[in-house]
Amino acid sequence: MTHRHTRHSLALALTLSLMAAPALAHGPKMHGGAPAPVIKEQKDWGIAGDAKQVRRTITIAMGDDMRFKPDVIDVREGETVRLAIRNRGKLLHELVIGTPAELDAHAAMMVKFPNMQHDEPYMAHVDPGQRGGIVWTFNRPGEFQFACLIAGHYQAGMVGTVRVRPANKDKP
Repeated sequence: MTHRHTRHSLALALTLSLMAAPALAHGPKMHGGAPAPVIKEQKDWGIAGDAKQVRRTITIAMGDDMRFKPDVIDVREGETVRLAIRNRGKLLHELVIGTPAELDAHAAMMVKFPNMQHDEPYMAHVDPGQRGGIVWTFNRPGEFQFACLIAGHYQAGMVGTVRVRPANKDKP
């Protein structure tokens, strides 16, 4: 390959990456304007909840020590909860709910594309010193995770566990 061809390839790659950059925004105010309507899509770990159905709020703090407090939460199958998330750090953090495999795949993408745009009902991006929230219905029993997938945070251990106990059919 000639030096001229190499320079041309590098210039093309840089141009394409710069053209894509605006579409890869990541953060709590990525879309501007009014929030988009919540799309309810069944996931292995549940579905977006209706705020009117919330009977319990679970407060989760996150910080620059790359930890969640608490890092384990227990819910009952069918329960709709509000996760009240507080970023006590000086860095942007997020809370994303998912299966370990889903979070691993998403974390790998975030390392490759740290400014990747995503805004789903099972994730909250929280600026330093601010609060955010998720309303989620855990309608499938099992053990799931929540994590901060900002590049380097997940790899540093910023992960928690959601234990969804099966609904007790004997109790109303």
